[in-house]
Amino acid sequence: MTETLTPGTAPTVRRPLTARRSVRVTGGLLLPALILVVWQLSSSLGLVTASQLPPPASVWVAAVDLFERGQLTLYVAISTQRVLIGFAIGAALGLATGALVGLSRAADIFFAPTLGAIRAVPSLAWVPLLIIWLKIGEESKITLIAIGAFFPVYTTVAQALRHVDRQLVEAGRAFGLRGVRLFGAVQLPAVIPSVISGLRLALAQAWLFLVAAELIAASMGLGFLLSDSGNNGRVDRILLAIILLALLGKLTDAILGVFEKYAIKKWA
Repeated sequence: MTETLTPGTAPTVRRPLTARRSVRVTGGLLLPALILVVWQLSSSLGLVTASQLPPPASVWVAAVDLFERGQLTLYVAISTQRVLIGFAIGAALGLATGALVGLSRAADIFFAPTLGAIRAVPSLAWVPLLIIWLKIGEESKITLIAIGAFFPVYTTVAQALRHVDRQLVEAGRAFGLRGVRLFGAVQLPAVIPSVISGLRLALAQAWLFLVAAELIAASMGLGFLLSDSGNNGRVDRILLAIILLALLGKLTDAILGVFEKYAIKKWA
């Protein structure tokens, strides 16, 4: 970063090249393009068989075929709906629980050890229990996704609130703020960046838990497409499902990134 000085003018600061949006977008596309080229060459040169790694064109044909049948749009829509609902529930509960544990020493002692143990339970371990409790409907799938979204928000918020500047809190109390008003006006704005980071981690976790959720006797969704294609040996559809999950995960994370800039500017 450099400054340019001319007589009678204020110094101007030049943005580094890597801060430009066009450079960042182009640079971010280089690795996917390289992966696509290597993938195509591996198939064209016969380094791998089509049964192991179909060429990109085969994946595209599989996508067009499912789209023309109306299945692709439906699978994407139902999976996105499950993720967003589960994420919203899990994030809200994580924010509330994280605030309670982060602000109350008694709540920390009571809740933290048990929640820390539950957090270590693998996602697939919940599947048989949720089937017994909630059957095979949408409730069991959304509950599993909510479990996945809960812990990143809970952990991040609890840790951030424990480290809020005490002088800032005392200043709020000096102005008569207590309880919920103190939390909303002082403590929450102080941890907004940490909250958004927790939300982004939770959203990524929600997509990870989606596949496990759609193993619960699902007949639609990208997780179902993944498992069904594996059972039928359709590697082209497996790759399609993986690519779509990656793209949707990145898209929803980018949306949260835009919200992060707005939230920090407005509240932090």
